[in-house]
Amino acid sequence: MNETLKVLETRRSCRNFKPDMVKEEDLKAILEAGTYAATGMGKQSPIIIAVTDKATRDALSAANAKIAGMPEGTDPFYGAPVILIVLAKKDVVTYIYDGSLVMGNLMNAAKSLGVDSIWIHRAKEEFESEIGREILAKLGITDEYEGIGHCALGYAAAPLNEPAPRKDNYVYYI
Repeated sequence: MNETLKVLETRRSCRNFKPDMVKEEDLKAILEAGTYAATGMGKQSPIIIAVTDKATRDALSAANAKIAGMPEGTDPFYGAPVILIVLAKKDVVTYIYDGSLVMGNLMNAAKSLGVDSIWIHRAKEEFESEIGREILAKLGITDEYEGIGHCALGYAAAPLNEPAPRKDNYVYYI
């Protein structure tokens, strides 16, 4: 089977990560793959914020858990040591789709390199809050961006689930 198709068929969400940091060369390759996602009219509306600093990662985790209404101390990032946050410029009509394609590229590139991942939501709310605005200001980002998602990265601490069977009516031909 073609290696790309194999990655697409075998990537699964990881909900239990080891604390081991992702290798720097792998992280760089994953980030670069994200920058090659298709975007509407080639406008490249998304940006990626790579969080490897544990204190920032933990603060984002706490904010994300609070937004979700999770009990204090819950880690919605499942222990992943790296969080890639995808945001996209709100004045581009395709920004949500553009950011979603970046997320897909990040997760599939990670799988191809033996790195596990999961898409975590609530980035929109995070970056409308004080913590998100502070991160953007610290990075000098002044344009209007909306959080699309978090791509949590690391190495699985346990085997990942097998794929669910594909539903019968997934594809229609005309």
